[in-house]
Amino acid sequence: MNDYRKLKRFHSFYKFQKDFKAKSLRKVRGYEIALLWLSKYLNRTQFLILSGILVGVTAGLAGVILKMLVHYIHYLITNKFRFEQQIVFYIVFPLLGITLSTVIGIVFFKNKAGDRKGIPAILHDIAQNSSVVAPVKMYSQIVQSAITVGLGGSAGLESPIAVTGSAIGSTFAKTYNLDYKDRTLLLAAGATAGIASAFNAPIAGMMFAFEILLTGVVFTDFIPLVVAAVCGSLVSRMILNEEILFQFRSRHAFDYKNIPYYLLLGFLAGLYARYFVLISHWVEHKFKSLKIGALQKAIIGGLMLSLLCVLFPPLFGEGYQTVKDLANGRIQNIIALSFLKYFDYHTWFVLIFLGFICLLKAFATSITLNSGGTGGNFAPSLFAGGALGYFLAFVCTQLGFGNVPVTNMVLVGMAGVMSGVMYSPLTAIFLIAESSSGYDLFIPLMIVSVMSYLLGKRFSPISLDLKALAEDGEIFTREHDRNLLSLLQTNDLIDRDVQQINQSASFTQLIELVRVGKRNFIAVVDADQHLTGIVMLEDIRPVMFNKEQYQHLNVSTVMTTPQALVDIADDMPDIIKKFDETATWNLPVVDDDKFVGFISKSAILNRYREILREHSA
Repeated sequence: MNDYRKLKRFHSFYKFQKDFKAKSLRKVRGYEIALLWLSKYLNRTQFLILSGILVGVTAGLAGVILKMLVHYIHYLITNKFRFEQQIVFYIVFPLLGITLSTVIGIVFFKNKAGDRKGIPAILHDIAQNSSVVAPVKMYSQIVQSAITVGLGGSAGLESPIAVTGSAIGSTFAKTYNLDYKDRTLLLAAGATAGIASAFNAPIAGMMFAFEILLTGVVFTDFIPLVVAAVCGSLVSRMILNEEILFQFRSRHAFDYKNIPYYLLLGFLAGLYARYFVLISHWVEHKFKSLKIGALQKAIIGGLMLSLLCVLFPPLFGEGYQTVKDLANGRIQNIIALSFLKYFDYHTWFVLIFLGFICLLKAFATSITLNSGGTGGNFAPSLFAGGALGYFLAFVCTQLGFGNVPVTNMVLVGMAGVMSGVMYSPLTAIFLIAESSSGYDLFIPLMIVSVMSYLLGKRFSPISLDLKALAEDGEIFTREHDRNLLSLLQTNDLIDRDVQQINQSASFTQLIELVRVGKRNFIAVVDADQHLTGIVMLEDIRPVMFNKEQYQHLNVSTVMTTPQALVDIADDMPDIIKKFDETATWNLPVVDDDKFVGFISKSAILNRYREILREHSA
């Protein structure tokens, strides 16, 4: 088997060189020749580990570049000007960011209305595009999200980083002619490295891959994911400083007596996560219903976001600094950037301010993403969770409860809301544990994250961001058989080379058609090519050799009505159901009521077996 794989790789290497020489598409880079030469002498596991290192380092660097770009743009806008000047920038820059991102996407990256974005786009490419991600996404996401978030867009960078990493992994695999399984593995490795670099959390990056990206994919190799996650995290740690890294140093020790606080927080986090996703879909629907161009939507969305940022400055950008201030008890730093600085400090001012921040963060993020900005829900869900945790801790403190773990409530609240929004409790748990070195917080993290996740599942078994795609069979779910069936395309399985006869034809004409045919069924159509019935060879066999009856018969008298019809737009699970209900092996296919051909159960089973071999370990 190893000799066969080496021979196969050698053939790929030879073909690779031949293609470049014959077509002169581009020069073969030195490192590509070296990797292809190595692939001849390394077994599959060794080559995938090497690939995981290269993809991990590259995706990690991409994540670092994006984080640094946004950090310094954001720092310039918010820290170099007095408060009165910042008001002007809060008005101008969010509008400018969304508008510029939209224009650049349309002009340079050929974005179109309705293009899938973020994590749903990756899942669609895994399920429907053989894990091939457009190479342009290796840099388009960096440019657009840096402009959007750096200039104040209320969104996160983690989804763009994951998309960038997946594009890097997919392109690498495609360059070296890797098959679907290995291509999917490196796609996931790139996304894993991107998430690991964004949060300096390699375990969370791996959980993200297993929990979200690889759902429904048969998978046995995970070492390349580990390697990629470690590389991405190391690159981030070596280059980025503490101010940019997602790190929390101050926290309280876990006390089991505080479990009631965490139980209440888990319940509230689940309810808030549901509110967040419902608002997101409501805003998405409103923007899609606007019958205007992409640029007009960007301007409208930018103006709305600018107004929100002027009134509530913490909504500006990712908001991680606000979360750090809350975790460290520096609420005055947050108030100093708002209009509350002009009023005397009152407790109820802080509660109202925090309450509005929580409620409006969902609107700010949804407006940013649906009006033309580029980003994701990672950071907004973490921001909202931190604000919710601080709000609950503040209320409990004011009500006279003692020993409220404020910092822990902020950290655990982040995990809770993220778990409920993303349907990813393990990713949320390990992300906060790694970012805060708070492994002793596993118990409250698990309580809050799982409660929020289960509450979200109670409302909707599938995340609302993915529900429509899952119902249409465009992404994988945990139902493996259904995933494989979704890869079967009806149009590819239709047998169009079938005999047809007009319903008014004579029986003699039918017999002549049978004599030269190779099938045991014939379609009967009218003048407009509409299917009116089928003739089965077994039905006419008793009279085929009795020529005396020919004059008393015609096609319409011997044809039968099909037990079921398959529409060319039917998905494969529905077609399988029709085969099961009719207990037949062949069914006619129509398109707009016009006959197209036949589809057979044998063709479906054969193609299913082929796909099963491609996708199984």
